[in-house]
This record gives sequence, structure tokens and C-alpha cells, in this order.
Amino acid sequence: MSTTPSAPTAGARSAHRKATALAFAAAVGGFLFGFDSSVINGAVNAIEGQFSLHPSVTGFVVAVALLGCALGAWAGGRLADRWGRTRVMVLGAILFFVSSILSAVAFSAWDLGIWRFMAGVGIGIASVIAPAYIAEIAPAAMRGRLGSLQQLAITVGIFAALLSDQILAESAGGAANVLWLGWEAWRWMFLVAVVPAAVYGILALRIPESPRYLAGKGRDDEARAVLASVLGPDEDVDDRLVQIHRSIAIDEANAAQASLRGSTLGLKPIVWVGILLSVFQQFVGINVIFYYSTTLWQAVGFDESQAFLVSTITAVTNVVVTFIAIALIDKVGRRPLLLIGSAGMTVSLGLMAVAFTQATGSGSEISLSGPWGMVALVCANAFVVFFGASWGPLVWVLLGEMFPNRIRAAALGVAAAMQWIANFAITMTFPPMLSAFGASVPYLMYAGFAALSFFFVLTKVRETKGVELEDMGEESRTKA
Repeated sequence: MSTTPSAPTAGARSAHRKATALAFAAAVGGFLFGFDSSVINGAVNAIEGQFSLHPSVTGFVVAVALLGCALGAWAGGRLADRWGRTRVMVLGAILFFVSSILSAVAFSAWDLGIWRFMAGVGIGIASVIAPAYIAEIAPAAMRGRLGSLQQLAITVGIFAALLSDQILAESAGGAANVLWLGWEAWRWMFLVAVVPAAVYGILALRIPESPRYLAGKGRDDEARAVLASVLGPDEDVDDRLVQIHRSIAIDEANAAQASLRGSTLGLKPIVWVGILLSVFQQFVGINVIFYYSTTLWQAVGFDESQAFLVSTITAVTNVVVTFIAIALIDKVGRRPLLLIGSAGMTVSLGLMAVAFTQATGSGSEISLSGPWGMVALVCANAFVVFFGASWGPLVWVLLGEMFPNRIRAAALGVAAAMQWIANFAITMTFPPMLSAFGASVPYLMYAGFAALSFFFVLTKVRETKGVELEDMGEESRTKA
């Protein structure tokens, strides 16, 4: 009798490996997200010098991709409900592939801005589809870990972008110098993005469609086959399919439940929770570290090569700590990790603000002498640790799983679009704030938002650990 359960257990392990492989494939979209977010880091000073840009124009060229991301995220959720998750992944890959080539051959700041916007649309699509797809193919017991792969891929993409920027800049003796074929190194920084874009598109063509999308379209045999491949013999696939159809039927019976509209400022409360999670994730200023860290550390006193190295080390730290979230999310839960992250970010950002009160000079000419430069460096990396182990991966996990089935893709699209708009606001305001007030004021502001995020989670965010997607309901996820 002791051998009876061995075959099902082996089958379950095989199915879970299948689910993990599909999650990895979908998460390549997160890699594109991270790569595009940080590839501009090493190119920004060279672009500013080559095109003789005012700092506000530089900020716009950096940030305009984020407006494209907002559009892509908003449209991607709706397109995914019409076309399916995998077809929309392919569209995102194509847009990013083409825009990477066009960005590399840009002849002015304005056409570069257009191609960066196009890249943003592709990234926005990838950002909203990956967490939805992963949540919909993952068994409940491992959904948090698999959902965290999105953020892991983002952090690896950030690291890959910063590392490739550093290699290309050092090979040319500077990002503004000619490297190969008469092209400056910063142009090659954009061009290398065609490789992950092509990989993402190929993988999207090979993975199966989401079972919940298939069931919603009446393609039950296909949905059953996908569910069987990721759940294994230990779970009743037909019963799970019945649950999916039941949740879809309930939503369709009540048209209002299939809409995002609600009584709280025009939207359902659960949609507002998703939006505010997204906004707080960006308003703590994480992308200032990854977009402007090279510029910032040069201002602190590092030369260009050292600043690239410090930025790369920070990116490695971001990758490593994401594994902490992956290890803990299905054990500890989402809410406790978010609270710890908020508290840690508040303290580290506050100390960074204090350190920069000791800076001399203004704008890009600021410098930190004595121990304050080291304090700022340690606190910046502590901030990345707390963010990377909590708000970085967990927000994407929650956005992928917290909404009822019928509105998941659309609500995720709205929340992700707001995340990109918040990202745009932070990215656009940092250069003029740095120029006008130095680094202390913006970091103090980010510390304030980190503190607010703690109380938001404490009062409005409920735990989703171990809850089946079919059981996600608005009333069980938010407080009255």
C-alpha cells in the first residue's frame, strides 16, 4: 500500500514542473520590462550630450516610454480578453523588437522619443499579460512563487541592461564614443534588446493559451488539456473546469460584476486597491535608482566607470533578494511581507534624505564627502533589498490573482496603466527636483510615500495566499 501514492506524487511533480516552465516562458515579458526600464540608464548622459538637451527634455526622453507602457497596459488587458493571452504576448514582442532597432538609428531626441514610446507600448502589454497568464495556469499552492517569477525576470532584465551598458561603454571608452560600424555605444545599448524580444515572441508562439480564457470561449477540451498538464493527477481537472465555468456564469448573470464600474469614485473598490498598490510601488522612487543611478553616483563622486559598476552591483542585489520573496510568499503570505518592506523602505529612504542634506553644490554638481557618500550607498542598497523582497514581486503577484475572473485582465490593465503613469510622474520630476533642491527633498518625499504604503496595506489589503482564483471575490478582498 505504501507504493500507491508514489505515481500520483510523481505525476504532480511533473505537472508542477510544466507549470513552472510555462511561468518562466511568460515571465520573459518581465525581462523585457526590466531591460527596457534600465537600458536608458547608461545612455542618458550620452544622449543628452549628443543632442544638446535641456535636463527637462532629457527627463521626457527617459520617461516617454512610460506613457507608452501605460497605453500598452490599458489596451493589453482588453485585447487579452478578445484575442487571448498568448497572441497579445506576440504583439508586445513585435513592437519591442521593431522599436529597439529604430531607437538605435535615431537621429534626434524627438524621433528617439517616438521609438521609446513604441517600445513602451510593447512593454506595457507584456507587463499586464504575464502576471495574468501565470496566475491562470498556476496551482493555488505555488501561485505566489510562480507569480514572483515576473519580478525576478524584471530584476534580471535590469541587471542584464546595466551589465550590457557597462560592457559596451567600457569597450568604447564611454557611452558617447563610437564602438562598431560608426555607431556610438549608446546606440548598441538599444540594439541588443532585439535578442530578448525575439526570444519572447518565439516562446509566446509555443506556449498554450490560458485555460480560463479557453473556458470562457467555450473551448473546454483545450482548457481541460491545459489544466491537466499543470495540475497533475492529484487534482480533479473536471471539477476545476466546473468551478471556472461557475465563476464565469455568475459574472455573466450580473452584468455589473463583469464591469470595472462601481460605487467608489466610479470604480469597484477592488480596482482601487489594485490601482493604489501600483501607485505606491512607484511613488517610493524605486525607478529613480535604476533610471538615474549612474548619473546620481557620478554626482556623489564616482567616475563614470565606477558609477556603472555600483549600478550593476545594485541590480545584482535586486535579483538576489527577489529569491527571498519567492521562498517566503507562499509560506508567510503577501500582507506581512508588504508591511515589512514598507517599514524598511521608510527607514532607508529617510536616512538617504538625511545623508544628502550634507551634500555640497547643486544639481548634477552635488557631491558627498567623508562618510556620507558611504551612508547614501548603503541606504540605497538597503532600500533595494526591502523593495526587492516585498513590493517589487508581491504587487505583481497580487495584481495577477486578486481580481474576480471576469474582470481580471481588464482590471489588471487599468492598475498596470496607473503604475506606468505613476512611474512617469516620478521619472519626470526627479531631474528638475534634483536640480532645484538636491537629492534630499525627493528622497524625503519617497520616504513619506513608503510610510503611507504601510498604513494602506494595514487597512485595505487582504491576504490571498492559498485562495483559488475562482474564489476571489471583491467582498473578501477589501475592507468595508
